[in-house]
Amino acid sequence: MDIPRIFNVSESAHRIHNPFTPEKLATLGAALRLESGTRVLDLGSGSGELLCTWARDHGVVGTGVDLSELFTEQARRRAEGLGVADRVEFIHGDAAGFVSDEKAGVAACLGATWIGGGVAGTIGLLAQSLRPGGIILVGEPYWRKLPPTEEVARGCLAGSVSDFLLLPDLLASFGRLGYDVVEMVLADQDSWDRYEAAKWLTMRRWLEDNPDDELASDVRARLTSEPGRYAACTREYLGWGVFALMAR
Repeated sequence: MDIPRIFNVSESAHRIHNPFTPEKLATLGAALRLESGTRVLDLGSGSGELLCTWARDHGVVGTGVDLSELFTEQARRRAEGLGVADRVEFIHGDAAGFVSDEKAGVAACLGATWIGGGVAGTIGLLAQSLRPGGIILVGEPYWRKLPPTEEVARGCLAGSVSDFLLLPDLLASFGRLGYDVVEMVLADQDSWDRYEAAKWLTMRRWLEDNPDDELASDVRARLTSEPGRYAACTREYLGWGVFALMAR
């Protein structure tokens, strides 16, 4: 049970597996006015940076669940390194359908809403682990501007233009689900660069160390094509943000 190997290769040096910088993650934690002892559930927790740094900076406790064995192990090492291993735990497993036995003050899924079949389903899943008055965090793409063609949308790794909404429409969609948007922190082009461009050096170093690996041709193809695709499409058209929601 694991994510496709290409992601374990290309993002193996990442601490944050979405277009957020450490500064933006810290901004989000401060914006939520977290109190010491707040329980946080993070589905699709990646390498654990949210839980580990918020445990260090705000005294939260909590659990992360991720399908990548590599990222989960990196999260555990990060917790040890920051001295918060007694406050957070990381489970290697499928976050789809995961409901915590202990209700959380914050339930999050940043950039992995496929676990609930989309935004609405993921919000419904997170709500099952949330205490009354708690906050749901959803990280989701949106269009900064509509792609002019379906080909450009596919260049943003979307199936079609209809896969994502413009930001005002995305915010309105949360209201239709019965939630108030109470905070948001948005990625910018620089944070997109740090997420995407960091993969290229990782892939190049991996290729130098693993020239005969069965995945080498796929990694080489991605390293050749990704800079141009990203600059022409994702960087210009696709936004991403974390949205804090409270039930009405």
